[in-house]
Amino acid sequence: MAAKVIMIQGTMSNSGKSFVTAGLCRVFKQDGYRTAPFKSQNMALNSYITKDGLEIGRAQAMQAEAAGIEPTVYMNPILLKPTSNVGSQVIVNGEVLGNWKAVDYYRDKTRFIPDVKRAFDALAEEYDIIVIEGAGSPAEINLRENDIVNMGLAKMVHAPVILVGDIDRGGVFASLYGTVKLLEPDEQKMIKGLAVNKFRGDVSILEPGLRMIEEKTGIPMVGVIPMENIDIDDEDSLSDRLNRVTAGAGVDIAVIRLPHISNFTDFSAFERLKGVSLRYVTAPGQLKNPDLVLLPGTKNTMDDMNWLRESGLETLILRLSEQDVPVIGICGGFQLLGKMLHDPMNVEHGGSMRGMGLLDAETVFAQEKTRTRTTGQFLYPVPMFGSFGEKEVTGYEIHMGQTVNLGGCKEAVRLLDGRTDGLSNEKGTVFGSYLHGIFDTDGLAAALSSALALKKGICLEEEDFDLQAYKEQQYDKLADLIRSSFDMEAVYRMMEEE
Repeated sequence: MAAKVIMIQGTMSNSGKSFVTAGLCRVFKQDGYRTAPFKSQNMALNSYITKDGLEIGRAQAMQAEAAGIEPTVYMNPILLKPTSNVGSQVIVNGEVLGNWKAVDYYRDKTRFIPDVKRAFDALAEEYDIIVIEGAGSPAEINLRENDIVNMGLAKMVHAPVILVGDIDRGGVFASLYGTVKLLEPDEQKMIKGLAVNKFRGDVSILEPGLRMIEEKTGIPMVGVIPMENIDIDDEDSLSDRLNRVTAGAGVDIAVIRLPHISNFTDFSAFERLKGVSLRYVTAPGQLKNPDLVLLPGTKNTMDDMNWLRESGLETLILRLSEQDVPVIGICGGFQLLGKMLHDPMNVEHGGSMRGMGLLDAETVFAQEKTRTRTTGQFLYPVPMFGSFGEKEVTGYEIHMGQTVNLGGCKEAVRLLDGRTDGLSNEKGTVFGSYLHGIFDTDGLAAALSSALALKKGICLEEEDFDLQAYKEQQYDKLADLIRSSFDMEAVYRMMEEE
């Protein structure tokens, strides 16, 4: 093993582990090191398909992008995608192993240690530095036995650890101190630095607390990261962007926040457009009168169909559609739009269920998962997309099952391999596709937003937006933030000493 390593752990979920890991990946890249991210086990519904058709967590793909490298399955050998409160789809080395109950996975997870070691060693042979991200909190003492993602992994690969606490949610000193003290003595020694994330205000006011926590834990404080708006993909269901519930001025786009929502980053492109407001809806009273309704991906289409129906949101969406308010579904959202959902293999729910009926289509779930990055083309100008017309779109597919046209839909997107991947109704006011990331296609989100604005009687400012250049700018901004708030000399020293 040639690579140096550093590990970022957190006092809780969404404390900033992914954010800090991405920032360090960018810093090390800028400093001339070949750098790769690694997370042995990730639990997330936002996922990504690598070039060779394997599935990993979205955060590791984002971190690889920050490091300037192509994402590979070695960066996230185990991915857990929750299907219910007590079970997940288990994905190992990028391929589905099956749906497991949580108790069964935690009983048998040590069988995956060779896969974790193999993936890590493969990265260690190729890169100078590996930045490891932990999961949840190392102080979840009920999960300590046979741990393969926090301190268990740190011991396995001899990684110094930086522990990050989130001050924005309060109790940061208690969470840092409590996390350290709940660890075994040998584990406490592996934590080489503490960091505070999402700080607002004058850091001098925080200084007495920082010195006190250093004294009480015997661990130096290596960074206080200010709260700053940096636009990078996240994957956590606790993401702050999912809390946007109020419509702004201009075009109002409502995303239905399904209970099993996945790949909500599909809609990030709209957040970057001037005059466009993207918000998330969880209750009928929040929906109101949007200019567009988006149905995102879901890990459990049938359960979420029940939720839509029981919550009353289905009735409101159907009513809006009757008024020609456009409705778009991506992946699981596409499946929801059809007339029927059939699950003969008990992949999700079992049996059959009525869908929303906005598209004359039906979905049959299958045990084999489609995983591919692909390119397609609009076959005709779908009215809601305005000037976009018959242009090329790109994205990736992650779904179990196929959706077929029952005769009343127009084939809207055809892939290069000849498959249909997008359907619309005859009027072009309802559209569905399996292509995650379709709105990252240059010009598509802007064309749709402009068409919605014209329908509303307003005009959006034209923008020449380069998504890749924008992402690079955000990663550099993140690196500047890490450099200005972290003791990078201490970080390099940790890696050398270990």
